[in-house]
Amino acid sequence: MRAVVWEKPGELKVTEVADPAPGHGELVVQVGACGICGTDLHIADGEFPPTPYPIIPGHEFAGRVVALGDGVPGEWRGGERVAVDPSLFCGHCPACHAGRGNLCANWNAIGDTVNGAFAEYVTVPAANAYPLPDSVDDQQGALIEPLSCAVHGLRRIGPVLGEDVLLIGAGTMGLLLLQLLNRAGARSVTVVDRKAARLEVAKAVGAASVAGDVTGAGRATFGVAVDATGVPAAIEAAFGGLARGGRLMIFGVASADAAVSLSPFRIYNDEITVVGSMAVLNSFGAAADLMAAGAIDTGPLLGPPFALDQFPEALTSVRNGEGVKIQVAPGG
Repeated sequence: MRAVVWEKPGELKVTEVADPAPGHGELVVQVGACGICGTDLHIADGEFPPTPYPIIPGHEFAGRVVALGDGVPGEWRGGERVAVDPSLFCGHCPACHAGRGNLCANWNAIGDTVNGAFAEYVTVPAANAYPLPDSVDDQQGALIEPLSCAVHGLRRIGPVLGEDVLLIGAGTMGLLLLQLLNRAGARSVTVVDRKAARLEVAKAVGAASVAGDVTGAGRATFGVAVDATGVPAAIEAAFGGLARGGRLMIFGVASADAAVSLSPFRIYNDEITVVGSMAVLNSFGAAADLMAAGAIDTGPLLGPPFALDQFPEALTSVRNGEGVKIQVAPGG
């Protein structure tokens, strides 16, 4: 089969590799679409420590089941269209025992630490596959993984009914969070981003107002602020926009050595709550249900996918901030 292989950071091949075979309890999925996310950029640059090389990346994907391994539950027959939760939690470390598998001490993930879906075929645990209705195409199915991260993030924020929310970052994650915040009853969501084109998309999917920076956001303070950029200055601006008693969620991925300056006096005196949200936790099924129900407007987020052999061009598009969600269709 054809696959994208990172031989090492900065060394990419689109080449022929052996077809995968399903092990016990596993399925082989023919990949219909796979999205590129920020983690893929970190893997490309050698900035994601858990990743071994060489590796086939790709963790946001959907496709069709074409082979079943021994021990696969009887409800699987082959031919089903599926989206796949890439999470591979160990199940026996303290975090897993506490129900917090996304913090697993032995964390692994398809496309991040084992071969993934920028390939014609990928092997996955049957337990991680979620059937898709015909109403959800492969590109929408591949968007379920980032949506599941946003669902977990919304749960980390807590209730937002009646709140005015400041959301910094109108990339894929920000635009998904925007739609979930509105669906959860936020009174208004103000979106801040430096790219005018992305602010237009934010307006199209429900932003009450948009601005190029927090000072132009139109409100003095907000009850909830979300950073979906990982940029330290943006996190500090989000914190500065909070009302007393407000909540800040850091959702965007900063570099491991980044630092921010937040007033501990304000956190104490104003009872500010600061939380983080990392990846997927028991949220994939809910995200799949939301996508199947048509609750997420995907049209403004998705464009025509790149072919597998065009992966270098697709990666450049992501680095250049072009479009919103860039995806690859390994089957052409």
